[in-house]
Amino acid sequence: MEHCNTETPAESEPPAADLAFRKPFAWPDGLEVTVVDARVFADWDEFEEPDPKAHEFRVRVKLDNESGRAIDLDQVSVSVDGATNGGTADLTIFSKNSAPLEGRLAKGVSAVKTSDHSLEKRYGKDIVVTVQRTTNDDVLAFPEFTGTIK
Repeated sequence: MEHCNTETPAESEPPAADLAFRKPFAWPDGLEVTVVDARVFADWDEFEEPDPKAHEFRVRVKLDNESGRAIDLDQVSVSVDGATNGGTADLTIFSKNSAPLEGRLAKGVSAVKTSDHSLEKRYGKDIVVTVQRTTNDDVLAFPEFTGTIK
């Protein structure tokens, strides 16, 4: 009994919902995330072409690491859903100027990363961007940001 963990497990935080684009969300350890914007992608390379039935867009996510230690960006991901009448955006990668969520972010450093998506036009341009983050010891809150593809 002397080696048993008697601490009550921490309750999961509910997701922060209805944050507008450009409003920051900070996790308890000091990593802050802001969805900067979502813009229609039009900078195609020679092997890519737009889908006339979809809104193809790039989400820019700003990360500020005030945690006091390096953060593994492989723990962070972005998913997008239509906000008007449903629909889930497909994750894709556009070649030009891509800055995927990968590698490490040193303490005290800020970076803007990209996440590319395609959403059928029938779901509209209003979207919900969920930023997911999981660490080795915890599943953390998944903030939701709402905005419009410009």
